[in-house]
Amino acid sequence: MATLIHTLADHNDDINYCAFSSSCLATCSLDKTIRVYSLNNFTELPYSPLKGHTYAVHCCCFSPSGHILASCSTDGTTMIWDTQDGRMLAVLEQPSSSPVRVCRFSPDSTYLVSGAADGSVVLWNVQSLKLYRSGNVKDGSLVACAFSPNGNFFVTGSSCGDLTIWDDKMRCLCNEKAHDLGVTCCDISSQPVSDGEHGFRYFQMASCGQDNQIKLWLILSADFLGAELKYKCTLNGHSAPVLACAFSHDGQMLVSGSVDKCVIIHETSTGNTLHTLSQHTRYVTTCAFAPDSPLLATGSMDKTVNIWQFDLKQPCAESLGLRRKVLQKIEELRMKTISVPITVPDEFLCPITRELMKDPVIAADGYSYEKEAIENWINSKRRSSPMTNLPLPSPMLTPNRTLKMAISRWLETQQQRV
Repeated sequence: MATLIHTLADHNDDINYCAFSSSCLATCSLDKTIRVYSLNNFTELPYSPLKGHTYAVHCCCFSPSGHILASCSTDGTTMIWDTQDGRMLAVLEQPSSSPVRVCRFSPDSTYLVSGAADGSVVLWNVQSLKLYRSGNVKDGSLVACAFSPNGNFFVTGSSCGDLTIWDDKMRCLCNEKAHDLGVTCCDISSQPVSDGEHGFRYFQMASCGQDNQIKLWLILSADFLGAELKYKCTLNGHSAPVLACAFSHDGQMLVSGSVDKCVIIHETSTGNTLHTLSQHTRYVTTCAFAPDSPLLATGSMDKTVNIWQFDLKQPCAESLGLRRKVLQKIEELRMKTISVPITVPDEFLCPITRELMKDPVIAADGYSYEKEAIENWINSKRRSSPMTNLPLPSPMLTPNRTLKMAISRWLETQQQRV
């Protein structure tokens, strides 16, 4: 049984990612910040929030020891933080300056991978904080990454639907079309599985995509074979694109989050659905199991992160009923003290800052942005579109008076309702 034990509501924009260490939970958001919480009581650490990125933070991850935290952003950088005091240790700039969508540490903390919207993959040396190797996926943006438990290889997923296996020399070992409409996330179980037929030991991987599906794969990595990716099965249950998936530490469960606002916990051995959690009110964008405790975190575009606890022993029906009543009462009291948030139409938000636009302009890519934000983007020598990553044919900006009037009317309507 999964029980909602805490809700974090400190971010003021969409949650993009959450990650556990043995003692902390980190969350990152479109609001440009990373927040770090203690698992003892889910209070925010004194140095949190971490500020440094100038645009949305897409991903964050702890090193295996938990001593450092990495975060990556639309601003084209991956930042390294000390989790003891929150100091920024380094700013790693993607060579192409393209928005960085995902970052991952290798199991031994030797390397850090950063993947970007232009398809570039960079392997950083964590000790020297210097670029070690780099490469590119064949097509699309790089949006997902996972290391094998032994660190011999890592897998990337792209918006064109490919899964690519790389070794630590950045050599492409295998490439497979996995999701027709694009991969959104992938994860590799820390527990290997055996193939009874041949006696091989495989790593189990999950991938999810815009096609509403979750696929399980077996990866065989051997010196004489390179790497082999074998399709195992498809897990169903979601009615919309699946944005996130993650294995439990023992590999027995897989959690997924979707545009359908639901979180589903699957049993990996059978594919059966164990739990369906539907507390989020908007798209579920991220989910993660804690490594050393029976906790699950799920994050959403509703700006909240829910913390769930799994009961190691099944409590009696009377205890379950009492707990349910207590939780319901807490939720009722919480809702009474929280005012209903105003949802801003997405077309009124600047794609760069994710804030309500005051002076919208149309760029050469056809998209509207806050004037100051797109001017800063262009002045920082970025000559590509923040939305498409294609070259901007011209730096010319045209005032979008129609959109500005629409925003003004919407603001007047909201003031009349207050």
